Amino acid sequence: MNFKDYIRIIPDFPQPGIRFKDITTLLQNGEAYRAAIEEMRQAVQHLKIDIIAGPEARGFVIGAPLAISLGVGFAPIRKSGKLPGETIEAGYDLEYGKDCLAMHKDAIKPGQRVLIADDLLATGGTIATSINLIEQLGGEVIGAAFLIELGYLTGREKLGNIDVFSLMTY
Repeated sequence: MNFKDYIRIIPDFPQPGIRFKDITTLLQNGEAYRAAIEEMRQAVQHLKIDIIAGPEARGFVIGAPLAISLGVGFAPIRKSGKLPGETIEAGYDLEYGKDCLAMHKDAIKPGQRVLIADDLLATGGTIATSINLIEQLGGEVIGAAFLIELGYLTGREKLGNIDVFSLMTY
């Protein structure tokens, strides 16, 4: 299946010159969505994953079904102030400001092998911060899986020596 056929390109969003890769058109097609998750499962199943972590919000729609298909749990990574229990936080720079991500202190157990799943790898800032949080909790990030990678932004370079899988690259 050519998954790029299910991605809608929206010009000049969220600002002029950007060609936004909209995954909602893939998610709306049950066959394409299922096939994408299955192909991602096949690509990462050899990693001996204990748990999948995914940053909000689209990391949830990729990470949760991937976790179910692998028979492992899912740990959400949220923006600061969105989780009800005790959390740890880590900040990171955005193109026009700063942001902060959080995880429950008990989301990852020390020594767990963690796969991060998200819809898009761009500059790598969100994923590098996610790695930081998981490592603070004692987890070992063994890989990251994405529907889309924007190869021209070289985000992969910020992720260290983990196994990175992308279903589509632009």
